[in-house]
Amino acid sequence: MISAKWKGRFGLFALGAVSALAFPPTGLFFVLWLCLPLLMRSIDRSASWKGAFGRAWLFGLGQFCAGLYWIACALLVDPVRFGWMIPFAVGGLSAFLAVYIGFAGALARLVRPGWPRLLVFAAAWGAGECLRGVVFTGFPWNPLGSAWASVNPVLQIVSVTGTFGLSVLTAGAAAAPGLFFRSRREGLAATVAGFVLFAAIGAWGAARIPAEAQPTQPGIRLRLVQASIPQTLKWAPGMRAAHFRQQAELSQRPAEIAPTHIIWPETAAPSYLDLEDGDRLALASLTPPGGLMLVGSVRGRVDQAGQLLQVWNSLLALDGQGDILGQYDKAHLVPFGEYMPLPKWLPVSKITVGSTDLTPGPGPQTLHLPGLPPVGPLICYEAIFPGAVVDEENRPEWMLNVTNDGWYGISSGPYQHFAAARMRAIEEGLPLVRNANNGISAVIDPYGRVIASLGLDGVGVVDAPLPVSAPITIFARMGLGVLYVLLMITGLTGLIGHLYNKRRAP
Repeated sequence: MISAKWKGRFGLFALGAVSALAFPPTGLFFVLWLCLPLLMRSIDRSASWKGAFGRAWLFGLGQFCAGLYWIACALLVDPVRFGWMIPFAVGGLSAFLAVYIGFAGALARLVRPGWPRLLVFAAAWGAGECLRGVVFTGFPWNPLGSAWASVNPVLQIVSVTGTFGLSVLTAGAAAAPGLFFRSRREGLAATVAGFVLFAAIGAWGAARIPAEAQPTQPGIRLRLVQASIPQTLKWAPGMRAAHFRQQAELSQRPAEIAPTHIIWPETAAPSYLDLEDGDRLALASLTPPGGLMLVGSVRGRVDQAGQLLQVWNSLLALDGQGDILGQYDKAHLVPFGEYMPLPKWLPVSKITVGSTDLTPGPGPQTLHLPGLPPVGPLICYEAIFPGAVVDEENRPEWMLNVTNDGWYGISSGPYQHFAAARMRAIEEGLPLVRNANNGISAVIDPYGRVIASLGLDGVGVVDAPLPVSAPITIFARMGLGVLYVLLMITGLTGLIGHLYNKRRAP
């Protein structure tokens, strides 16, 4: 027989897994109003802050395992070499990330039950998300605020608070019904306050979104090429020429309005493009007259003997002569995918092709290219980091995110990645163009509206104009400063309530 203790532990894990239904692609945000109150009830019933930490950690473990299962798809690209890593990659990463939710539960347990504990819990949840965005290179995937990805009016608040700020508000409002277990009056007041808050946020957001379509940049027509090349075939030596031809044919498809600029996704070029004059000239032949090719490519540096010294994951801008007019090197590299952390202690190879670790670029930058407004490039998951996607000293007028979500197959991963990109557009008030090898490729306006798109695993092109930017947002001006103020107000209010109730207690 399974003991009651283990049933409780499994129940908390299962509750966390169910809460992951709030994230894309399902987007069932209302399940948070069922799961978080039960988590708060469990925290209230714990004997100490240590017990509360363990209970919240189990909840987080379930949420992250269910939300990050798609990592297994990347390891199954080469199952013989990396399949054994799935339990460690999914389970181990989830166990580590769950510590931040455990941290929220422990801090909440230190405060007296009721609305003070609720506020401290919400503040600690948001602080934990902010921390996991930076600790050990950071991985702020599936913040609680992304549960609103399908409700664009509510999502507009990230233009003020940022995504982590929306997570604070969501955690507090969703967990509020948990107060019913202690006091019907207090639970009703907190629950109604949460619903009123989000009704007001939704109404404000609906008013913020213009009724008309966003104006577009004159004379610019973008073509996003999506070939949906399976990751198992992408680097096969005998297939590289075929991949190039497929993307070239898509680039030359006839259109009612001819494209002025063509974009290929992350590592779409089949070679070190900066070292191969022939490949650059082949791409030059595809370049629209007076336009550019923006191509994801690996970039290399070799010694005099031709030995490869360094490799970068880059975006290159080529003109009609094959000259490189601008380049951006990915700065935020993926551990175990693009480099191996602690190579002396971890005797395994990275899962991407090649034995050389990639070299990080200098960080966010703005490219000034002929015929285009200044652009802020982002490669792959660089788009998931709130407040760290543009050069604040030289702000762009749009963002370009090239990625290869072919690693994740038909799973929730690409949908969650796409949702993160949309949130960056709203936060910064900038249109975002997203080109993925196998989808989701789209042009997104600065209010998060999708102008044109091609879905997951589709083969084709997205032809669309480039929207203009919106007025600079409060978040773009202040960054995470608004979040810090929100955390201070929420946390201090909870602490004051704790001290006040403590004095009143017999």
